[in-house]
Amino acid sequence: MSPLTEEVEVKESDTVQALVQLLRSRSYEEIRQRMYDSAPGSNWWLACRTELDIRNGEQTATALVAISRVLDRLNASTEHFEQLSDTLHQATGEVKDLLRGTLQGGRRLEVAVYAAIGITLVELFNLVFEVFSKRR
Repeated sequence: MSPLTEEVEVKESDTVQALVQLLRSRSYEEIRQRMYDSAPGSNWWLACRTELDIRNGEQTATALVAISRVLDRLNASTEHFEQLSDTLHQATGEVKDLLRGTLQGGRRLEVAVYAAIGITLVELFNLVFEVFSKRR
């Protein structure tokens, strides 16, 4: 490259940077309109394009930060739900054990009731036998 070409590129770069600074306080609509009104590749077009790229990058960064915060909250919620599901699983296991114990107790009570009924019937028959045997 010749020194003249480099000098022209530096001046154009400085011009574009100055135009970008000028566009910093402008609205999106105004920048877009100025970009569409300028020829592609011109200093104004490059400055508008650069400013829009900067703003889009800033918005992307802001969105990524917001997404990161949401993901942190989702991770915390997921951990909380996992803890709750573990607690529910333990409580369900305890209730299952209690029901199993109640079922076994119910079976023992059923056997005891049958035994009591059987003993009562035997005693009743014994009493009836005693009453009828004394009457004779």
